[in-house]
Amino acid sequence: MTTAVVFDYGFGNVRSMVRALSNLGVDTTLTSDYRQALEADGLVVPGVGAFAACMDGLKQVDGDRVIYDRIRAGRPVLGVCVGEQIMFEHGHEHGADAEGVGLIGGSVDLLDADVVPHMGWDTVDAAPGSVLLKGVEQERFYFVHSYAAMAVSAADTARFEIDFADATEHVSWCEYGRSRFVAAYEHGPLSATQFHPEKSGDAGAQLLKNWIATF
Repeated sequence: MTTAVVFDYGFGNVRSMVRALSNLGVDTTLTSDYRQALEADGLVVPGVGAFAACMDGLKQVDGDRVIYDRIRAGRPVLGVCVGEQIMFEHGHEHGADAEGVGLIGGSVDLLDADVVPHMGWDTVDAAPGSVLLKGVEQERFYFVHSYAAMAVSAADTARFEIDFADATEHVSWCEYGRSRFVAAYEHGPLSATQFHPEKSGDAGAQLLKNWIATF
């Protein structure tokens, strides 16, 4: 049976993700155990709240090591909401610069909009060839966030002994206020969404099916 771990490090609406994956027939465990997280077919890294606090919580339970080890081995990882944001190199909140996991080049910054957070349903400009968004390119997804990555650059993953080789990078975008931000990211075994697929109805369920199919 296909297995997945939703990584429990104290930050994330984890129960809804466990339920969403279980409803798709995946044997899903909520845990912070390194071995279980490493060996599952898929790993979801959720996240809510502040970038720096999420990174601190992740490191306290060796979550960053789990992510590096899985990506190094070509095993699928899906970051969601702040779980996407911390995959970037840096996060800027309240004037502070926090270091992220560093698998995506760039930084996470405050949205430039008259009203934040960006909350509710919105469309995504799907990247050509996106695996995650196949079949739901025109659908709406559920967002709740005040910060996002506005650009993607090359990351120095060699320092983690990670080589994405010739894997194609797919970046999907969304616009809110005066910001154009990364809504979804795919690069080899690493996937991430700024929106919440587990709260996005049928479209979110299809995205999760697409991700599960990569196991």
